[in-house]
Amino acid sequence: MSGRFVRASKYRHVFGQTTKKEQCYNNIKISGNAWDTNLVKANPQYLSVNWEAGGGGAFAVIPLSEKGRLPDHIPLFRGHTAVVLDTDWSPFNDSFLASASDDGKVGLWKVPEDFAIRTDDEEELKDIAPVKKLTGHSKKVGHVLFNPSADQVLATSSGDYTVKIWDVEAGKSKLTLNVGDIIQSLTWSANGSLLATTSRDKKLRIWDTRQQKPAHEGAGHGGTKASRAVWLGENDRIATTGFSRMSDRQLALWDIRQPAAPKEGFERLDTQSGICMPFWDDGTQMLYLAGKGDGNIRYFELQNDKLEFLSEYKSVEPQRGVAFLPKRGVNIREKEVMRAYKTVGDNYVEPISFFAPRRAEGFQADIYPPTVGSKPAMSSAEWFGGKEALPPKIDLESVYNGEEPAEASTTDTPFEKPAPEPAPKAPSPITKSVEPEPEPAAESAPPTALKGPPPSMTEQTASIKDLAAKYDDNEEDDVPDEESSFEEVAKPIERPIKQSAAPTSDQSSQMSPTTRSLGDSLSAVKDKPDDFAQASQMAASQSTEAQIKAQAKPLSETKPEPLREQLPPSRSVSGQQQPEVHESLAEIKSLLEQQNRTMNAQNETIGKLTAEVDRLRTRIGE
Repeated sequence: MSGRFVRASKYRHVFGQTTKKEQCYNNIKISGNAWDTNLVKANPQYLSVNWEAGGGGAFAVIPLSEKGRLPDHIPLFRGHTAVVLDTDWSPFNDSFLASASDDGKVGLWKVPEDFAIRTDDEEELKDIAPVKKLTGHSKKVGHVLFNPSADQVLATSSGDYTVKIWDVEAGKSKLTLNVGDIIQSLTWSANGSLLATTSRDKKLRIWDTRQQKPAHEGAGHGGTKASRAVWLGENDRIATTGFSRMSDRQLALWDIRQPAAPKEGFERLDTQSGICMPFWDDGTQMLYLAGKGDGNIRYFELQNDKLEFLSEYKSVEPQRGVAFLPKRGVNIREKEVMRAYKTVGDNYVEPISFFAPRRAEGFQADIYPPTVGSKPAMSSAEWFGGKEALPPKIDLESVYNGEEPAEASTTDTPFEKPAPEPAPKAPSPITKSVEPEPEPAAESAPPTALKGPPPSMTEQTASIKDLAAKYDDNEEDDVPDEESSFEEVAKPIERPIKQSAAPTSDQSSQMSPTTRSLGDSLSAVKDKPDDFAQASQMAASQSTEAQIKAQAKPLSETKPEPLREQLPPSRSVSGQQQPEVHESLAEIKSLLEQQNRTMNAQNETIGKLTAEVDRLRTRIGE
């Protein structure tokens, strides 16, 4: 029988699985630049990789179907005069992407329709030039990120401490957010109206982008190393990863309506030094954390407004960059719920598939809810005009059946924006670090998983034999009246006591009420092992210290007061009445002998009950 309560979740058996070396993307030259980005980005058709190339910056685009060893010379996407630091694919056009470079420019690129990296004639390989360049930053551009709801809207961060929002179609920067320090990560809300940033000044900011000012600005992780943020899809929650002042890796969950502090405080992950790169899957409500410099990927589930740990994919191959595939690109027929691409050794990219094992065949609607398709919710002009909407979703069952993706119905609910100055007097009722004694919530949340194994039966109640031995040693501790549980049953101890029938009527008449009640309780559960814990609790509560102590106390320690109370009141013990004294002593001796016989009978009964307890424990263990 299990000794730990298991939290109910349909994703607790999700596991990660890598592929064979020949199914990876080999002979890749990943950029050695130390700028903190993910190095790779993926969509259902292509993989973009920051490339180590001379004569200016470049990056490569690799079709996902081109597995195995790549040619020594492949067409590169060239156009920057310095190293490429980041790339990002448009969520609504799998052939369109943007790049950020150390030269301070933003490149816009279109993958040709006949694009191929393998050809019989290497002279036919031609590099791809950018469709357009965006200029406006005064220093290097470190991050590019497309708006997830509006078409042709792009956010870029720069070493000039600003974030610019671009109308890609017009080729102009229309909004500028002054962060004031080096930006370490960007993340959009699902409807594209809010933008969250983390920066070197250790602050988390949530921007109302079209107002060009932060709706919230507050302290984030306290460590000096970089932190990352990811918006949890259509939830009004943000997850951040960073470091403590002692350089421990941390995870935090933030409510954008009360963003003064994380909901459950800063959760310590481990002591490794690499940044944790967070990725969110809105369909399964799962958060993936990929450690930079190690080969592990943890994954959590957002349940009951908490990030519950599920499991961890472990690998001895360290990773510098990781990209996750949009949900519409996973293999639904193989029960694949997510796929990652990790860089290994700066010379190949390894796919890692995460599966949710199911015995049933056919489409599994519960693990594949509708997901965002390739159609935007609005144009760039509408977005800059103030419109807010979630992008339409597609029904993955149509993809499973090999049909054209069918649009699914969805509720268009705009996010509730945080107040510019959140009130510190109304924290989340489950926040630990802000309020040491939080007030109870108006509506209690469903129970969550236990952090450790529950107390065992051995820890909660002592056996009858232990109680008897305790009182023989004349200990004065009270017997705790605790609840019983058979979450964990100790292995029964072999005892030489012979199991016999129930006590006779004469023996039963000589028992104390406590012992008789104990025997009746155990007899009642003789054929009902499931009621054993309840009977044990009742027996422990009835066997009070005073009753068992009076029965099991050695004869030499018996005080004369109880015996004197049993003498006839007309007789007194004095030196002037010798005959009466002798008669009283004879009566006392008779009473003591009777008490000894009663105690011997009760000790024999206790031994029999102990054997019965061991027998019941053996039946429960089976």
